[in-house]
Amino acid sequence: MPSPTAQPPAPMGESLLTLYDESVGDVYGYLLRRCRDRTEAEDLTSDVFMAAAASVHKQPPPDLNIAWLIGVARHKLVDHWRRVEREDRRLHAVADNVGAADENDPWDVELDIIVARDVLAQLGAHHRSALTLRYLDGLPVSEVAWILDRTVHATEALLVRARRAFRDRYDTGTNAPHPDPPYPDNEVLS
Repeated sequence: MPSPTAQPPAPMGESLLTLYDESVGDVYGYLLRRCRDRTEAEDLTSDVFMAAAASVHKQPPPDLNIAWLIGVARHKLVDHWRRVEREDRRLHAVADNVGAADENDPWDVELDIIVARDVLAQLGAHHRSALTLRYLDGLPVSEVAWILDRTVHATEALLVRARRAFRDRYDTGTNAPHPDPPYPDNEVLS
């Protein structure tokens, strides 16, 4: 006989536990394929399910399903990339142009997908997030703009720059930083 103080679990709590059991692998896999770091993917996965647990108490509660969790994961990943980009900017401001040694072994042969992922990982967080949302997740530019909190025109320009940076690094096979433009910032191109 159950004790009089014991309360039955809430229906939303049960559905969240069931959803967790069914979808934790999908959410983790989604995040791991995009950030390529197990520790980060695990942390982000836990953030996603913490957000899901917090949302159970909202009125009305959201429709908890895998698609909703992947949407939360996408937002958590974008937020993560924004934090990384802010940290990178701060580090670059402190350490004036610290050069990294080129550790590429010319004898290594890699598959194209591996090179593409490495190149994507070398891009700035703003380029990486725009390209991932647009081409890996297949979102339209308007939705990418909404997620990144930019206008559609600014997002289109960002995608042009991101594609160019990706293409330049991929075609040359280098993970070195993209060189500065050959003209001063205040000079107008003719």
